[in-house]
Amino acid sequence: MHWILLRGLTREQAHWGSFATRLRDAFPDDRFHTVDLPGTGVRYREDSPARVAGICKKVREQVRHVPGPLNILALSMGGMVALDWAQNAMEGEIQNLILINTSSGFSPPWQRMRPGAWPWILRLLGRRELFDRERDLLRLTSNREVPLTLAKQWYSIQRQRPVSSRNAIRQLTAAARYTPAQKRPLADALVLASRGDRIVHWRCSAALEARWQWTLKLHPDAGHDLPLDEPDWIIQQIRNWLPR
Repeated sequence: MHWILLRGLTREQAHWGSFATRLRDAFPDDRFHTVDLPGTGVRYREDSPARVAGICKKVREQVRHVPGPLNILALSMGGMVALDWAQNAMEGEIQNLILINTSSGFSPPWQRMRPGAWPWILRLLGRRELFDRERDLLRLTSNREVPLTLAKQWYSIQRQRPVSSRNAIRQLTAAARYTPAQKRPLADALVLASRGDRIVHWRCSAALEARWQWTLKLHPDAGHDLPLDEPDWIIQQIRNWLPR
């Protein structure tokens, strides 16, 4: 089985850290493909579309060579791209869908971006020093202690493959505009969320569960970057769900 892994707003495949390796170790018979959204990672020189559908089209072009059916695991804005993909996929193209701390137009704006996150966001925008900005971003997205080595890694990623302000704004615009179609794309999907997420309220994930009767699992205290805070918990949830 081939898996597609999609990250969130302004983040790239290197931000998965050790999580992708843990997945490979947990499912040794499967193949995992970490794919960058346009405007990030190896594609940082590209212009990001300002709509999720346009981003999804670019992502699908990148993985045309990967044989299906596919499993997709996606975090945050990557989950919006994955959901758009699933709703427009050919029959049998996607076998399993796993969404982590994502949101959509099915939820109100104050849940999609929690009011308490706005002071952090404004502070980040005012940070001129790149290292301080990446460290503060980690402190916002993670509910665990942020090691200096990790902050340095994220700083190095941004130095090597910088996301332009233009692309960040276009991705943010795409995310804010996104509302899925009404149809349920799959009979079941695994929706994972963190009660401790300080950016996106876990009720955004609960809205998908309620609308389409999908499987929702909640972590009690991890942050928005659930793969960073609790990678083993995610893998256990996947193990429990896949044989359904």
